[in-house]
Amino acid sequence: MSVCHIFLPCKSTMSASLPQPFVVSFTEMANTLGEVHQAHAHMIKTGLIRNTFAASRIIAFADSNHSDPSTLAYTHSVFTRISNPNSYVWNTIIRAYTNSSTPVHALLIFHQMLNGPIFPDKFSFPFVLKACSYLHWIKEGQQIHTHIIKVGLGSDVFIQNTLIHLYASSGLVESAHSLLDRMLERNVISWNAILSAHVGRGLMKQALELFEEMPERNVESWNFMVSGYVSLGLIPVARSLFDVMPLRDVVSWNAMLTGYARESCFYEVLALFEDMQNAKVKPNSYTLVILLSACANLGAMNQGEWIHSFINKNGIKIDGFLATALVDMYSKCGNVDKALEVFSNSLRKDISTWNSMISGLSIHGCGEDALRVFSEMLAEGYSPNEITFVGVLSACSRAGLLEEGRSVFDFMVHVHGIEPSIVHYGCLVDLLGRAGLLEEAGELMKTMPLKDAPAVWESLLSACRIHKDVELAEYVAMRLLELNPQDSAGYVQLSNIYGSTERWNDVLEVRRMMKAQKVRKEPGCSMIEVDGIVHEFLAGEGLFSQVD
Repeated sequence: MSVCHIFLPCKSTMSASLPQPFVVSFTEMANTLGEVHQAHAHMIKTGLIRNTFAASRIIAFADSNHSDPSTLAYTHSVFTRISNPNSYVWNTIIRAYTNSSTPVHALLIFHQMLNGPIFPDKFSFPFVLKACSYLHWIKEGQQIHTHIIKVGLGSDVFIQNTLIHLYASSGLVESAHSLLDRMLERNVISWNAILSAHVGRGLMKQALELFEEMPERNVESWNFMVSGYVSLGLIPVARSLFDVMPLRDVVSWNAMLTGYARESCFYEVLALFEDMQNAKVKPNSYTLVILLSACANLGAMNQGEWIHSFINKNGIKIDGFLATALVDMYSKCGNVDKALEVFSNSLRKDISTWNSMISGLSIHGCGEDALRVFSEMLAEGYSPNEITFVGVLSACSRAGLLEEGRSVFDFMVHVHGIEPSIVHYGCLVDLLGRAGLLEEAGELMKTMPLKDAPAVWESLLSACRIHKDVELAEYVAMRLLELNPQDSAGYVQLSNIYGSTERWNDVLEVRRMMKAQKVRKEPGCSMIEVDGIVHEFLAGEGLFSQVD
């Protein structure tokens, strides 16, 4: 049901002088740009658009949806048509641009505001200073600082805190400390402004010194430190701080979960989440994405399904990153039908969601289905990227769709202008190799920008094994061994090829070479989930590890 049908009364019953009920309904119920269009049209029709407060609600929508360029462009056009914008309207559009991917526009609008008749106030300056910080425009920030002092707002604590962060994040640490020392009213936010800047620049030694010097700390202070060590990969140090935090919020837990996930410590991710549940901290969407990724990498579908149930039980919208994570989890855990169900029911898909579904279908050999989803993606106006074409080409390779794969490769290069990476070449080489077109695959490899790519040579060697082309296999294997004498893949593949043609003396020679080079075959690894517990096994060994 459209917004107009829900809350817009007819013209005869609504006066332009009484906008408040309309405005409240609009801010509570407008969720999409299309709904805003409808509301805007009604405002023009009824004359409400001439009411500054009513018109400001459209600008406010941009502030809450600043990540969408089309929304910002639309609301900016509305802003330029407001005859007498008040300071709230000016500040709202500035803040929306500050938090967007184009913060430079915040400074341009601020410059217009300086011409009056409405001039910047104490709420305007923190926004434009943040824009300077995002853009690393320290000179412009210093000029604004001078203007702040000129208009008598130099002692405002919020403005000072933003200035401290600007100077510290730009490397002017002495200026930041000097400003902090001169503050008449200092609080923990003031200290955090410098602390976060140090952490953001990776200066954890200085950050720790400041952290220990701080007269007061809050949970945000601790979160900065934990996140800083996580970003540097110092997970044990981050965990030691995390364990002694006097208070943890969801950001604290997410920081630690992120650290384990980045280091591929997926067992630790799930174990820490259990601690999070025991601590009665409610996960947010970011938490759930990390957990689903861990489940996907461990093949822990039972736990992934529990998380999916948690999402549904709590009425959390499945779209964007969360939809992508669910599709990826079900695909990697072997339930492609469930992945398709989640994908189809997703409220909002982004390019990652489409890519995840195509990749999932590819993994399960559903080449034609992957091509169908790819066609739907194009029909709905999404532009494929490099990852999309890796998934589609891989799907064609696994399903043996030779002509379709050639067409997709040509479509990528000549229609979308994407320069093929070594991964794209590898997919096409694999496709040609599986089809027995070994000579064509070899010719294609000569055109690759990086000709010494072991993965592509391994793909061609595998094709040689399938089609028992011993002569080419020997050449490819030698190329692989030249690139990396310690990699067992070339030896093993060549040994298997000799064995398939009963050349046992050559098999023994390959094994002798491996022994001489002290090369060991990597043991196979497999995982299985039994009663919600993930067990991992290595070939030739017993139980390796498990996760409750």
